[in-house]
Amino acid sequence: MTKKVLLVCGAGASSGFMAAAARKAVKKTGEDIEFKAKSEAELAENINSVDLLLVAPHLKYMIEDVKGVCEAAGVKYGIIPQKVYGSLDGQGLVNVAKEYLEGGK
Repeated sequence: MTKKVLLVCGAGASSGFMAAAARKAVKKTGEDIEFKAKSEAELAENINSVDLLLVAPHLKYMIEDVKGVCEAAGVKYGIIPQKVYGSLDGQGLVNVAKEYLEGGK
């Protein structure tokens, strides 16, 4: 079953580039993970259709708010490491997502 990962940043632009890089990496490795990006304003309407929410590093101040929403929806959550986000490291993001999804984080 495909795991769905939602990336959230302020307006959805930088996380859009990040999601595109992760989708390219997934094509190469054949992982069964789907990456989508949305703005933080669209979080509530998308949370119930994903397995994992990853927040851009510059939004880590909102992790407490996200935590409640995610726990209520039964969704895992975390913060994208700055190193991965800053370099648009698609494979790095896939690895981070797998760690969260497999319960390693």
